[in-house]
Amino acid sequence: MSQTFLLPGGQAGNYEALPGWLRFLLPVAGAVVLGFFFERLPASKRSVGIVHLLNFMRFRKQPLPFSNAVVQFFGGLIAIVSGHSVDREGPGVHLGAATAGLIGRKINLTEDENYLLAAAGGAAAIAAAFNTPLAGVIFVIEVLRVRYTINNIVPVIVASVVGTVISRLVYGQNPAFEVPALAIGSLAELPVIVLMGLMIGILGAGFIHASTLTAKFTLSWRPLYAFVFAGLITGLLAQWAPAIMGVSYDAVDRIFHNGLGMQALLVLLIAKLIATAVSVGVRLPGGLIGPSLVIGGAVGGLTELLIQSNYPFYQGSAGFYAMIGMVAMMGATLRAPLAALVALMELTGNMNIILSGMIVVVTAEIAASALIGDVSAFTAMLKLQHKREAEQNARENLLKAEKARAESNAEKEKQSAADEIIHKKD
Repeated sequence: MSQTFLLPGGQAGNYEALPGWLRFLLPVAGAVVLGFFFERLPASKRSVGIVHLLNFMRFRKQPLPFSNAVVQFFGGLIAIVSGHSVDREGPGVHLGAATAGLIGRKINLTEDENYLLAAAGGAAAIAAAFNTPLAGVIFVIEVLRVRYTINNIVPVIVASVVGTVISRLVYGQNPAFEVPALAIGSLAELPVIVLMGLMIGILGAGFIHASTLTAKFTLSWRPLYAFVFAGLITGLLAQWAPAIMGVSYDAVDRIFHNGLGMQALLVLLIAKLIATAVSVGVRLPGGLIGPSLVIGGAVGGLTELLIQSNYPFYQGSAGFYAMIGMVAMMGATLRAPLAALVALMELTGNMNIILSGMIVVVTAEIAASALIGDVSAFTAMLKLQHKREAEQNARENLLKAEKARAESNAEKEKQSAADEIIHKKD
């Protein structure tokens, strides 16, 4: 909503209409605001998003703090409006889970009940964002690692249904993007789909690796410097590919309808992947689910253009290849193949696409696993977060030990001086 007041024509995502200098300045200015905002927060309050939620769901060291959700809300708002390559779905999952957790504490639920309520809030957020109630349920099982039991899953299903109903009442049937009628490819196109899955698996692994390298490179940086680095990268890339700015679902709509040529798709793919990897790596308060869909859609669009006139058995459509590319990239980066397939089924409402979807998603998953193992974009960031926390604790313990040693030496010197004075008197 806030984007419509800032962008030409009052259209969300219409960054292409901005002059080049403003496309550069906007993400940099947003990064500066975010940097000063985060530097005034204690380190414990800077942790936001699905990584923060995953840390809570897997380790449950303490109740999910609502103050971090407040930081997520304002931080995510600034990041998205200023054109950074992040989404609103990741922050939505955090906000949904934190709000549910707050309600649980207010009504004095047990730790286990509060844990389950947080999972239900996350599922409701995904279901509402994409109009996919079942995918929301599978998401918390695969991504948040909620254990599947009847007692666990029923509340999650209820929350997911409620989230979807509210979303449909407010936004209609297509809250994220409108999926067109799909021309399903023939069985003769399966080799192409397998190759596309391999490519997406490689890209997914590359994305996770690039995000991890960026995170390691900027791990010791102040938030201001790290965020401005991401702003500079995004601003520079936006000179050639303005469609990378923000959530970019408008670009997905154009891919669905063959609205982008091969060069535009290639530039969008490369620029979006780099900008998102850097944004995730510097820990900007935004999500990566949406960007992964855009990247996968660009791969699908490129594939369709390449085979359209070069493959004699072609019968598909741009929408078909873009759609299966989107869910394959989502599955490869989140390492959630089942959630991706269920989302494909719910978004398209077409059971005939499931076979192709299964092939491309599984192929991408196998390729990604072969390259980086069982690591998702979220767990990679979480491991680095734990490493940083361990290093900080080690430094703090070392400083405490040195301080204690210095105090002990000072006490010994003081005692020695006192003994010497007594000895002289004697």
